Amino acid sequence: MNCEVFDTYVTRPDGQLMHFDVLVPTGTAPETALAYGQAYLAAVGVTDSQVTAERCRFCHVEQATPEAAQAIARQGYFIVAMEGCPLTIA
Repeated sequence: MNCEVFDTYVTRPDGQLMHFDVLVPTGTAPETALAYGQAYLAAVGVTDSQVTAERCRFCHVEQATPEAAQAIARQGYFIVAMEGCPLTIA
């Protein structure tokens, strides 16, 4: 399955930068990717930060890994946590 990757940056309340990708099915509205990014922030306990269109942009299309494809089928999106992201879900 192909998916769209939205490259996302958020500044946490402590000033640290979070960098993560939101993977969604191709054809997903950008606003939906923003909402999924915001849901991820809530899940990791970063409730004082906002995902904005300026910092969550479509990057490219790629082949989803089996793990990503399963999550997308189950919940509509998959997060690839990179820099400054908490290691566990709150």
